[in-house]
Amino acid sequence: MSGTPSRDGVLSGRRIAVLAESDFYEPEIAYYQRRFAEEGARVDFLTRLWGNKAITFTGHEYRAPLTVTGSLEDLDDRRLREYSALIVPSGMVADRLRYTEDIERLAPATDLLRRAFARSGVVKGIICHGMWLASSIPYVVRGRKVVCHNNLIGDVRNMGANYVDQDVVVDGDLVTARTGDHCHLFARTIIDELVLRGA
Repeated sequence: MSGTPSRDGVLSGRRIAVLAESDFYEPEIAYYQRRFAEEGARVDFLTRLWGNKAITFTGHEYRAPLTVTGSLEDLDDRRLREYSALIVPSGMVADRLRYTEDIERLAPATDLLRRAFARSGVVKGIICHGMWLASSIPYVVRGRKVVCHNNLIGDVRNMGANYVDQDVVVDGDLVTARTGDHCHLFARTIIDELVLRGA
């Protein structure tokens, strides 16, 4: 039999959730699909399906399609425990997912992020403009070290977070990164954190 022998990656059997919506940054999403799989992890893209079985989103740079079948609204606390990490990507994903019809209730994606922050066993990865999703729940980042896109520095400071001028910042179970172009450093750091935690 020819080909490269298979090997178990350092994240074999682990699951990583990545939130998705239109205007995602294609190079970042493509990198996650391959990089985490290379380490043996299963990557699940989750979104608000609005009653559909699947939604095809388009990317920001090249209008590339991404079809998502995973519903973030179906992710109850039991199913959330099945994930080692939850990633809020760059682009306009967080801005689109923070929409709520009822202004008295958190958007479903924001509520999922809130529940993930309540679980120290889930590594939270927020990159670039992804911090928008936490704007309605500022207490989850208050007092924590973070980095974000330069456009959001004022936002994270108003949320009570401690901005750190580095490409990637780790504060306990929270990993943040500056821009989508830092996705390789961000992913490497998440992998390293999961290995350290044995998650």
